[in-house]
Amino acid sequence: MVSKVEICGVNTAKLPVYKDAEMKEMMEKIKAGDKDVKDEFIRGNLRLVLSVIQRFGNRGENPDDLFQVGCIGLIKAINNFDTSHGVKFSTYAVPMIIGEVRRYLRDNNSIRVSRSLRDTAYKALSIRERMGREMQREPSISEIATEMAIPREDLVLALDAIQEPISLYEPVVHDDGDPIYVMDQVKDTKNSDVHWIENIALAEAMAKLSPRERHILELRFFEGKTQMEVAEEISISQAQVSRLEKNALKYMRKYV
Repeated sequence: MVSKVEICGVNTAKLPVYKDAEMKEMMEKIKAGDKDVKDEFIRGNLRLVLSVIQRFGNRGENPDDLFQVGCIGLIKAINNFDTSHGVKFSTYAVPMIIGEVRRYLRDNNSIRVSRSLRDTAYKALSIRERMGREMQREPSISEIATEMAIPREDLVLALDAIQEPISLYEPVVHDDGDPIYVMDQVKDTKNSDVHWIENIALAEAMAKLSPRERHILELRFFEGKTQMEVAEEISISQAQVSRLEKNALKYMRKYV
């Protein structure tokens, strides 16, 4: 999706680009009821929608669907934007677009959450949107909790309950061209692979590895260290640790 230029039949590379002063002037005309200027203003900010939905590209959703949902958030931002606060439109619009996309993903989430938590979370999101319009900035969790007259901890719990899950195989960073996944950052201190190694007699297979590969596997699977911790200990990049670990495991499968 990152390199996608045409989306929903719109070639974003050919869209107009307006400066802040031009956008402010157009917004004044929009508030006066000029629908043609509003349509042109929307077209001029479709790139903003595209840039926002790119951060949701690993959710398995159709980019066109996300783009259309993001456009709804853009229109809401235009309708509620107040030029008197002196805030750039993009600063105000981005949270609105993100909120609309998250609401769409949340409503299509297959994981069941208790009704009371969902009601609390939806009410909080509605209040956050209202407070955002009034304050012309994103309200804090504490401010929303105060407005709802509930403990901050209860609000955090409700909002966390409706967050869409993240795949363990979702890349979080690319280093030297190799993706590093969420699962590579997970440290398991309870369930190590010691018993598995003992049961399938990996001693011979590990003996065939180079000292460096063997050391990495010992740190990763016997001591339960993350790839980042291993990288710091042996003074190489995390991408190199990931590469050496995967190659070593692939080699060992021949003897296990």
